[in-house]
Amino acid sequence: MYSPISSTFLPKNFHLVCVDMPGHEGTTRSALDDFSVNGQVRRIHQFVESINLNKKPFHLVGTSMGGHIAGVYAAQYPSDICSLSLICPAGLMFPNDSKLFKQLKVMEKTGYDQRIPLIPSSAGEMEEMLKLCSYVRFKIPQQVLQGLVDVRIPHNEFYRKLFLALVDEKSRHNLHESMTKIVVPTQIIWGKHDQVLDVSGADVLADSIPGSQVEILENCGHSVVMERPRKTAKLIVDFISNLQNTENNKKHE
Repeated sequence: MYSPISSTFLPKNFHLVCVDMPGHEGTTRSALDDFSVNGQVRRIHQFVESINLNKKPFHLVGTSMGGHIAGVYAAQYPSDICSLSLICPAGLMFPNDSKLFKQLKVMEKTGYDQRIPLIPSSAGEMEEMLKLCSYVRFKIPQQVLQGLVDVRIPHNEFYRKLFLALVDEKSRHNLHESMTKIVVPTQIIWGKHDQVLDVSGADVLADSIPGSQVEILENCGHSVVMERPRKTAKLIVDFISNLQNTENNKKHE
């Protein structure tokens, strides 16, 4: 399982594997790394094979950029996984533009020379990013906001490179182009008030993945696993349990 969800709300008997993408948290980064979606999918597959994780099909979870990668992974390596949870994934052609997408369309005309809303470089910009990403209004002191920015600033050039790789034409709609190849049972979770990736993407996926299950969370924005961690964990656990029960019933018929 590949998930950013805190293990606090997941059963202790779950074998949980959380993968930090290159350049995030304590992982290294290299100028030679391929940060395109397909490049990151290949890297995850190398990791999966290196630890023999796919000796038995596993449940795969991804959110936002991770959801984009998880969905394409499911399409490219269907025998590796038994089921899939996509949480507000990127990589789709959205019927409705989100607040962020409207901003990006303006920026695209200038070659992204302006500040990218998801890459803050001041406490004020960090606060604006958090408001964009979350429907729930977390009260964060200015000193903490500044501390968060200070940690990120040395890495902002990397985040910019990563962002530009993801919005590049060869990566931007990879999930949309791959979603009809997803054959495993799929769960789609989205915050109803997502301003980063519009909730209309849920119907796009549901219409293309037969039998997929959609869960729209009220009073929730893009940061689903931060805003509603307990609910998200329960939805995923229930989804997996129902699949296992269905499979067991088939074996006893």
